[in-house]
Amino acid sequence: MRRLMMMVTIASLAGCGPSAPPTPKPEIKVQGEAQKQIAAANELDRTIGLKRAIYDSGNVCHRMIGSRFLVNYKNLAAWQADCDDGVSWAIFIAPEGSVQVRRCADEKELKLPECAAPTVDKAAGIHKKTAGTKPAA
Repeated sequence: MRRLMMMVTIASLAGCGPSAPPTPKPEIKVQGEAQKQIAAANELDRTIGLKRAIYDSGNVCHRMIGSRFLVNYKNLAAWQADCDDGVSWAIFIAPEGSVQVRRCADEKELKLPECAAPTVDKAAGIHKKTAGTKPAA
């Protein structure tokens, strides 16, 4: 009887060897119509949309001198808008179309993705490039 119990114990321990590492869960990306529209928009329409988001949040941007896509962050499409007063804004667009606007200067403190440095020709006061990378579809 002891011998049988010992064999059962050994057999059960033999199956407890190193197991395969857990498979990573696939990332689920949700993209809404508002996010798709701003990504597909031409420069003028994107400027209008981002500027409206800034104004709707109670902030001001008299003249936008550039914008760029930053990153997808927790299902939010993050865009940057640079204004002629030297203030840059991060605009986070949710899949259902809601928007949050934050000053780029506050991103690090808020532990949000940081904005890129504005690519502005200070002497001419114009934005050199407004593209940046487009979000992956």
